[in-house]
Amino acid sequence: MNKNILLILTLLISVISFAQDNSILNDTIDLDEVLVTAIRVDKKAPFTQNNISKAKIEERNLGQDIPILLNFLPNVVTTSDAGAGVGYTGIRVRGSDATRVNVTVNGIPLNDSESHSVYWVNMPDFASSTQSIQLQRGVGASTNGAGAFGASLSLSTNGIQDDAIAQVSLSAGSYNTFKTNVQFSTGTMKSFGDFKSEFSGRVSKIESDGYIDRATSDLKSVYLSASFFNENTMIKAIAFGGHEITYQAWYGIDGETLRTDRKYNPAGEITNDNGEVIGFYDNQVDDYKQDHYQLHINHHFDNEWVANLAFHYTYGRGFYEQYKNDRDFDDYGYTPIIVNGELINTTDLVQQKWLDNDFYGTTFSLLKNFDNVKLVFGGAYSKYDGDHFGKVIWAQYGSEMINDKFYDNTGIKKDFNLFAKAEYELNDNWNFFADLQYRNVDYKVEGVDEGPLDIKFDDQNNFFNPKFGVSYFLDQSNFYLSYAKANKEPKRADYLANNDVKPESLDDIELGWKFKNDRFLLNTNIYYMHYKDQLVLTGNLDDVGNPIANNIGKSYRLGVEIESAINIFNKLQWQPNLALSINKNIDKYAEFDGELQDFGNTDLSYSPAVVASSNIIFKPVKNLDISFLSKFVGDQYMSNIEHKNSKLDGYFVNDLNITYKMEPKNIFKTIIFSGLVNNIFNTKYVSNGYFYTYDDTWSDPDKTTTITGAGYYPQAEINFLLGLTMIF
Repeated sequence: MNKNILLILTLLISVISFAQDNSILNDTIDLDEVLVTAIRVDKKAPFTQNNISKAKIEERNLGQDIPILLNFLPNVVTTSDAGAGVGYTGIRVRGSDATRVNVTVNGIPLNDSESHSVYWVNMPDFASSTQSIQLQRGVGASTNGAGAFGASLSLSTNGIQDDAIAQVSLSAGSYNTFKTNVQFSTGTMKSFGDFKSEFSGRVSKIESDGYIDRATSDLKSVYLSASFFNENTMIKAIAFGGHEITYQAWYGIDGETLRTDRKYNPAGEITNDNGEVIGFYDNQVDDYKQDHYQLHINHHFDNEWVANLAFHYTYGRGFYEQYKNDRDFDDYGYTPIIVNGELINTTDLVQQKWLDNDFYGTTFSLLKNFDNVKLVFGGAYSKYDGDHFGKVIWAQYGSEMINDKFYDNTGIKKDFNLFAKAEYELNDNWNFFADLQYRNVDYKVEGVDEGPLDIKFDDQNNFFNPKFGVSYFLDQSNFYLSYAKANKEPKRADYLANNDVKPESLDDIELGWKFKNDRFLLNTNIYYMHYKDQLVLTGNLDDVGNPIANNIGKSYRLGVEIESAINIFNKLQWQPNLALSINKNIDKYAEFDGELQDFGNTDLSYSPAVVASSNIIFKPVKNLDISFLSKFVGDQYMSNIEHKNSKLDGYFVNDLNITYKMEPKNIFKTIIFSGLVNNIFNTKYVSNGYFYTYDDTWSDPDKTTTITGAGYYPQAEINFLLGLTMIF
């Protein structure tokens, strides 16, 4: 496929636009609505949801990734490899890791087809091009892409601007963190016939040394969009992409190092013959480029049906480079060599592991609003074609290894789904919801993996995911009850770790109450998520820092989530939320000390029983906002056997966010000053880690002893970011 088709289309559209017209954009082609209507839910739907506006996103958008910006939502836990929110970041919702959070951009799947993760580092500063975000906790309504087992996260890119603007944003802060951002919009212009047009774009650059030693980030990104529209039709072409170069920080540190040198980064260690560290490799980096192209077509028919059709293409390519000490030739498919009459079995070397992949497809939907019925039909088809290969670029011995691929395999995945949704408004009090989805996933991998090891598997799954719910409205209250079924295929790492891995299924029941008046808002819900063959994180990692999961038998999550907004008085508001949960393996068995042991009903890994947040907002004068944000995460285990060495201690951190807006009459339309102090009380805490075991059978041949170990990812101590935004 031609990698530049949609970019060329965007440029061609730009050429034929002319004559500015500042007329008001028709509501029916509000991009924030039409491109995401099929997969988002409205306030009447019987699902647990949070909606975040662009204004809320911008309050804290000083260079940190989107997961960090969502940190204070209910039952959300975030983490950063580099420690300060720039570089590789992650998000968990209800204890479910990022591979189980379905993410879409304008309805287009964003999760990587093989790892199921979203690597936000490949989309630096994407928050600056985001119009709104909806987070549905639990299974939620049907969406496109990977199955949602923890949440669905829907991002909508910037809507069409009525007026021309230019904007420059600058920020700087701790750890030599700098962000430069330039945005523009032409505003609405006359184009041809009754069509109007609008063009917008952004370029960004973010740099940071990171809190962790050498955890540097050099991030560049671009966003371009071109829109044509009239009263009934909109055509929008979008191109965005990023190039990230980050020094690796996914290795973590052990408990002793955490106590003595919490910023230490073992990545790139160079050791001598005695195993002593004598230096670090300068280019132990992850270097990856990713380009996204989207073409959206929306049309309102005379009979009031609304159709959406989108085409998308993503091209990703890059590598991570590693210095390896004392590596066996056998591991690279080579025999030992003779040097000066001496047999050499091992060598120091530098290797690169490459990914080169294409992801393309289409999404589509058809919507109709009757007097009391809303119908949505939709679906998607996509194909992923990814090459995995590795090569040695330098070796102390064995020059024949250089630039020869020591593994090479290909993964091909096809994903197809269809869904139908219906909302029926019986009367002013009762609203019913039904949602049926069919999904087919075909995944094949073939070639040579590291070892070298021949690998080949071919798995096809057919999933049926029904969802039903009812809402009842009474005065200022809304009560809802829903049931949702979800099924999910294993990811690439799961297949490679276990040939017998199975897909997992989930039944999710949600019971909620929403109350709102002029001074008080309360959303509370109880959820019960029952799993079969859940792929739970073992605590261990693969060689690139991705978590490894295994099927377990039955397990469940039972919890209550409460969030509120309270207007204490005219200039002071409090927004607290609290999540309490029980997350259990049922009758957990595992091999330990050479025996199959019954550990009983144990906590699910990475699932704290308590997660709470608070935001106190004070507005002492016009255009000045002061927010004091707090986050508490309770104790959690990194294993499923509640081993004491796998425990992560709970933590409580606080941030201070200040924004002040000026509206001068000359030159600038708006000037915004921002300040963010993270971890204001300088708490030393860890939000993520890993746990591993191995059996010792050589110390005592008559006894097997299970050895345990853990790694930790320390988060930054007190740090700050200052920002300046100028809008022309």
